[in-house]
Amino acid sequence: MPHPFVPPHKRPAWHRLERLAREPLPHLRDLLTQADPARQARLTLEAAGLRLDATRQAVTLSVLDALVDLARESGVREQADAQRRGEPVNTTEGRAALHVALRGADMADAPWGTEISTQVRRERERFLVAAQRLHDGLWLGHTGAPIAHVVNLGIGGSDLGPRMVSEALAASHGPHVRVHFVSNPDAWSLYDTLRHLPADRTLFVVQSKSFTTQETMTLAASARRWLADHGCQGAAQAAHLVAVTARPDLSAREGYAPAHTFGFWDWVGGRYSVWSAIGFALAVAIGADAFRAFLAGGHAMDRHFWEAPDQANMPLLMALLGVWNRSFLGCPTQAIAPYASRLVHFAPFVRQMDMESNGKRVHHDGSPVEVLTGPILWGGLGIEGQHAFFQLLHQGTHRVPVDFIGVESEDTPLPLAQEHHRVVTLNMRAQAQALAIGRDEQATIGQLRAEGLDEARMAALAPHRIFSGNVPSNCLWLPALTPHALGALVALYEHKVFCQAAIWGINPFDQWGVELGKTLARALEREAMPDS
Repeated sequence: MPHPFVPPHKRPAWHRLERLAREPLPHLRDLLTQADPARQARLTLEAAGLRLDATRQAVTLSVLDALVDLARESGVREQADAQRRGEPVNTTEGRAALHVALRGADMADAPWGTEISTQVRRERERFLVAAQRLHDGLWLGHTGAPIAHVVNLGIGGSDLGPRMVSEALAASHGPHVRVHFVSNPDAWSLYDTLRHLPADRTLFVVQSKSFTTQETMTLAASARRWLADHGCQGAAQAAHLVAVTARPDLSAREGYAPAHTFGFWDWVGGRYSVWSAIGFALAVAIGADAFRAFLAGGHAMDRHFWEAPDQANMPLLMALLGVWNRSFLGCPTQAIAPYASRLVHFAPFVRQMDMESNGKRVHHDGSPVEVLTGPILWGGLGIEGQHAFFQLLHQGTHRVPVDFIGVESEDTPLPLAQEHHRVVTLNMRAQAQALAIGRDEQATIGQLRAEGLDEARMAALAPHRIFSGNVPSNCLWLPALTPHALGALVALYEHKVFCQAAIWGINPFDQWGVELGKTLARALEREAMPDS
């Protein structure tokens, strides 16, 4: 029998954490100066090739111990085990959430069973074989010319994941095919892509779990009309269309060839679907072997999450620090600042994953949540943010925790690439340190005096040039921007989001707020239709 649900604010560890949050915590400047080896060890972890430095988080060892106790009292481990066994952890829809099976289908004795692993392997090989043909320039259009452009049509998880990873792994792209992404049904968005493409060498990937998504179906209809207007009509269009859906019956009804239709299952949520056939366009861009390496990186992080002890578990630690910052320190937002330009789409990708999952105000049992849950997640490239939104981070009235993401090596083929890399990583380290330690009045006066200012000018300027610091941050380091490392990074954030939901007692796998807007749009469409 499962234990009765206890809301988070009624758990003993939660009460301890509330007391600790009311006590004066040491400033990060002092925590970093003291450099307690025990604290340093607890906040510096490695997993699946990634390295996490969380020493700039506003936590003491007492807070860390209470957070780990909170995870145990919340049954995070038990809920993770239920998820990987394929139990219906998506309680409102009665579904499993088994995206881990998509990247772990080759493991022996998989907890979700051999039937699911067999299905995943079979469909994975089908879509990877087709994607490799495109990647190698062997897929021919209706005129016999090889396909040179693949346009991914999808929205939400059908766009954000494949787009983010494809951009991040741009160095892995093959020479034969260029992949494009269109998600917005605004007419210009599609037109701006198609006006540069030859129709006889263009293929569309139509991504929709239900194959009824209004935005995607609008784009697909316009794409097919564009093909027809450029001489590709009727059965000839089959060579230029791929469908990815959980409803192959509906795609077949629309004329998509079964051989060019790739499926996934209702236990794959959109924001967790890049590992499935939803990653078809990604596999076209980087090739089947690189896609398998991406899966392997995700699975390596899964194994770490399942097997590492609580005090050395990277996803759990990040989740606990996030809960501390949100629910106890009251930080309303969380920023993500990658310091590699190829990770330009990472913040929007994680924004959907986190906010669509944990933007909830009721518990599993329908009772109202009485604590602060998912933060507003935002961000962008850190090196550009330094000249924009970092001003608010340093001197604004909000306390915004930051995840800095860096890459330890550089493979760009420019003669001075290593100098570029040195500047980028130097800035990342400097910003994390500056946000943590700040600059007090005494140090500011010393700086102004060194600049040769007189006493009156120093007194006038000092308030404007003091930095309070004490802004918590993580520094996450990838060894290189490879498919394996990026797979591990994505899985890390997936497990972080899951752990936080388990602690808050909410369902991270439904999105009824998204569904409401879709329902109203359909209702308005029906009202606008003339009476038959």
